[in-house]
Amino acid sequence: MEELSQQLRDGELTRSINRCAVDQSLNRPEDEWAGVMREAHRNLFSNVTIIITAAQLAKMQAVIAAVEKVVALPAWRKQVLGDMSGQFIPANKGVFFGYDFHLNEDGAHLIEINTNAGGAFFNILLQHSQREEVLPGKALAPDDLERDIVAMFRHEWRLQRGEAPLQTLAIVDDAPQSQYFYPEFVLARQLFERAGIRAVIADPADFQARADGLYCGENKIDLIYNRLTDFSLEQYPALLNAYQQDQLVLTPHPYAYRLYADKCNLALLTDVERLRAMGADDATIAALQSGIPQTRLVEAQDAEQWWRERKEWFFKPATGYGGKGSYRGANLTQRVFAEIMQGGYVAQRRAMPGERMVSVDGAEPVAFKYDVRCYVYEGRVQLVIARLYQGQTTNFRTPGGGFGMVRVEA
Repeated sequence: MEELSQQLRDGELTRSINRCAVDQSLNRPEDEWAGVMREAHRNLFSNVTIIITAAQLAKMQAVIAAVEKVVALPAWRKQVLGDMSGQFIPANKGVFFGYDFHLNEDGAHLIEINTNAGGAFFNILLQHSQREEVLPGKALAPDDLERDIVAMFRHEWRLQRGEAPLQTLAIVDDAPQSQYFYPEFVLARQLFERAGIRAVIADPADFQARADGLYCGENKIDLIYNRLTDFSLEQYPALLNAYQQDQLVLTPHPYAYRLYADKCNLALLTDVERLRAMGADDATIAALQSGIPQTRLVEAQDAEQWWRERKEWFFKPATGYGGKGSYRGANLTQRVFAEIMQGGYVAQRRAMPGERMVSVDGAEPVAFKYDVRCYVYEGRVQLVIARLYQGQTTNFRTPGGGFGMVRVEA
């Protein structure tokens, strides 16, 4: 076991998947997006499987559990909700929380939490494409993952609506057909329809507000699977009003974003004194301290110190997503640094991502970075995947990179 763990730390245990099986799953002629997948999404999936240790998996689960315990504290909610405290509070929790980790020789490090984490449906397809393959390690997803995902959406509905039937669901994003992840929306729609739920893919402009709720054409929308990146919904007043008037079930929703995903929360989660004042116990604080790199709000009065120490930090916009506007301190120019000092950023101690050697088209293997995403619902890990990349952040544009399967050492 120690030899295996050393091999994992050294990045030696990377196994290729059956790419033909993936391509067959992606390119079914009856699917409307098969051509799109072939032409524009060649680098959506990496060919490798990442093997992690049982200790790394346990560490990620411990950090997730600790975050959940803190978020449940009344003092936490009072602190982070601010001006939302008097607004509508939905009963549903929010689907597809994404806890993103960097794994390295020092352990597992939570980099950020997302409340509309994409990619789950792509990765369900990837998992299914490899069911007949002999892969190293143990799977981290149940065989009935599709059923589990549908049950999650139905549970979201029941938390808000009780036993009334869920009839019509909308998958919503800006100009959805132009989105890089549009094929995933199609996969989601197909899954819901197989489960007997009418599903549409819509732009917010497709909705009409009526006295009894939102309609898309003649379909009254019961539940919206929210893929929008305006987490406050301020750009979409009709949608925001219907949500606040409890005319539909929205998942994930602005309340969940403020509780979990605003990156300013990471500064609170790494502040021992403030956690203790909120009522967090010592074991929970210890798990967060060891599992989340120190994070601080960036303030202009500390500009000189930030510039001196910049190489130790990674700078992120507090309300950003997808790595947009994020910078390694070592790469900062004076111009970008000045923009960061204008406000709206957090800085996180650097925690290096894991690396794996990947051979692209039979060439000599080259190093790829990777992070590990845990898809979580109500504190339970449903699916664990990797994202392999080169450069600063994941972009699904680099040959050899993309989503990768994750398995745990047997």
